[in-house]
Amino acid sequence: MTKVTCDLSISLDGYSAGVGQAEDRPFGDDGGDGWGSVLHAWVEDAEEMKWQMDRLAETKAFIMGRNMFGPVRGEWDREWNGWWGPNPPYHAPVFVLTHHAREPQPMEGGTTFHFVTDGPSKAFELAQETAGDGNISIHGGASTINQYLTLGLIDELRLRIVPVTLGAGTRLFDGVPGLRLEQTSSRSGDAFTHVTYKVLR
Repeated sequence: MTKVTCDLSISLDGYSAGVGQAEDRPFGDDGGDGWGSVLHAWVEDAEEMKWQMDRLAETKAFIMGRNMFGPVRGEWDREWNGWWGPNPPYHAPVFVLTHHAREPQPMEGGTTFHFVTDGPSKAFELAQETAGDGNISIHGGASTINQYLTLGLIDELRLRIVPVTLGAGTRLFDGVPGLRLEQTSSRSGDAFTHVTYKVLR
């Protein structure tokens, strides 16, 4: 049976990125230096990275916002195929929410980026058609996840909570109606706590 998940690293005060996001600082001012993001230092944790790759392998369709796909704004006036190089880690269709149409972008390893201009509900419909009985990941960023939480479409939140506060930026749960959550698992790493919540209907 399909499970709709999200997987996000956040600060203690709920931010997934700081202010001042740019191409050379994709996570903004989160206390790191450029690509050296404090919120994503977990990639150095071998156990957490294996967990993450195993979860990616279970997922048959992904949805992300344009800001997660890349820093290009407005019309597609330059070539940009994502942050991940020629072989992104998804190995499945990825539906990118955008206001500007673009032809699908196939990549190595089975990833194809599809650009959806008809809104989050249409992207979800396409992901369902693609995933079959496999899982769907609302992969970020926080603003996109908030849209799907508001629509009541996410079954499970997988959060890495990092012991830092940012005070401003892009925040999970902004504008989302109240939720009831059930904690189903937790694990502590050296610089984060990974908590999984079931979203109760």
